[in-house]
Amino acid sequence: MNLTFKQLRYATAAGRLGSVAAAAAEIKISQSSITAAIDSIEAELGVDLFIRLPAKGIRPTPAGREALTMMQGMLNHVARFESELESLGGSPRGFLRLGCYVTAAPYVLPLTLRAFSHRYPQARVDLREGDMMAITDLLVAGEVDLAMTYRDVVTTELEFHPLFEARPYALISREDPLSQADAVSLHDLAKRPMVLLELPLTREYFNSIFDAVGIRPNIAHSSRSSEIVRALVAGGFGVSILNISSGHEDFHGAGYRCLPIAEPVKIPEFGVAAVKGIRRPLMSRVFIEICESLRRDGVFEKLAVHEAGSKSTKK
Repeated sequence: MNLTFKQLRYATAAGRLGSVAAAAAEIKISQSSITAAIDSIEAELGVDLFIRLPAKGIRPTPAGREALTMMQGMLNHVARFESELESLGGSPRGFLRLGCYVTAAPYVLPLTLRAFSHRYPQARVDLREGDMMAITDLLVAGEVDLAMTYRDVVTTELEFHPLFEARPYALISREDPLSQADAVSLHDLAKRPMVLLELPLTREYFNSIFDAVGIRPNIAHSSRSSEIVRALVAGGFGVSILNISSGHEDFHGAGYRCLPIAEPVKIPEFGVAAVKGIRRPLMSRVFIEICESLRRDGVFEKLAVHEAGSKSTKK
């Protein structure tokens, strides 16, 4: 059988995403390369992997679904083999495939990867970012070794290592009189236009915060980018609610303030998820150990906006 791991990777990505175009965008190659890989595999196996649906993407055939499962299993074994092989000698030299929730990535990755690379400078990290559902799917499919995400999306086949509580906070323009308060009420926020971070599961979470006190927000704008949300708030287009903050962003030049919410709110936990019941590569075990060490040292506390009156509340 004359197939390459690259062809298997291209085909499994297309199967997972249900689209040749989406797979090409994720891997950052041409659509023709994805199509050529699928054609080569189908010719070698003598079966169709996918049903082509005009304007709708692709869908695995029954034989294709079974083949894709076996191909992904092979890719997972190869990744673990390469990582373990490169780690011989006691010092990790292999690579880690790490997924991270996209809005948290700018904050948690510098902290964790700095400590990781300082301890093991020869290690390589392959990063994948996405929304919470996409990152969970990558982990379950075996396309990443670990995922940095929220506990709420961790399914029964996964285990979770908590790192910090990501208390929701209000993002308010410095031109808004509310920005002078030590904390803000959800009732006051609901009177203003809201800028929503529009990602899978975030709208439900956002609405649940207001549902808990019996009010509805006035959603005026939405974006899939937390940076655009921040820019719109700074520009006076409304207020917002986010969960993770930088210890350096609540300065005067930012154009907004990060303030605690006065009412009791559900506080999600952020951490590292991994698949249960498998022998993890050394690199994965080391990364979890480093993250837990950072948690014990309080490193992640700078990412949270604490309750009013707390010493850690950002001013």
